Amino acid sequence: MNNGLLAMASMPQQIVPQQSELGTAVPGDGLSDAEVMLRVKAGDDSAFAFLVQKHRRAIVNFMYRSARSQAAAEDLAQEVFLRVYRSREGYEANAKFTTWLYRIATNLAVNYVSDTRHERPENMVSLDEPDEETGQTMDVPAASATAEETIMRRQRLAAIRQRVHALPERQKMAVVLHKYQQMDYRQIAEVLKLSESATKSLLFRAYETLRGQLKEFV
Repeated sequence: MNNGLLAMASMPQQIVPQQSELGTAVPGDGLSDAEVMLRVKAGDDSAFAFLVQKHRRAIVNFMYRSARSQAAAEDLAQEVFLRVYRSREGYEANAKFTTWLYRIATNLAVNYVSDTRHERPENMVSLDEPDEETGQTMDVPAASATAEETIMRRQRLAAIRQRVHALPERQKMAVVLHKYQQMDYRQIAEVLKLSESATKSLLFRAYETLRGQLKEFV
């Protein structure tokens, strides 16, 4: 973790726990995440530690798909939770906590990609890489063990990286939220501040673009 970010936040260093400390976070006692966040709003920092413990890995993985760097993903995830903490007094439990959390994460990820686009042209999201937790990949055929198909798989991976990187940022984020964070249309719509129909259209256009451009690999 980057302690410089904690210093800038003007809060005790332990507010965003180190990974090694997360096992000590108190349980949520059957409360929803929104109810736990209301405890954070009331000044319960142990409740905040619980939320970090519960969601940190998923947020790091989400950020990695934009940053393509473990160190950057860790720093971005920490910034997400710092923003959650800084915004605690204005929190209202009128939506799922994860919707609010991923809205913050998405805004940070989009800004990061925009700010670093020319610094890291090789760092692109690949939807063909299996998710660490679900094992899911994009809906294209799996490679076989033959040498020829191994080469085809490498070409397919390179093509997917290029095509996904070229998607408009909102389409890319919608696909990642849908494919890897297992969010439904309604949740994605809330994160991206779109209507549900607009979200369906966004995802449809993204997947159609990818399938059309990758049809030679299907």
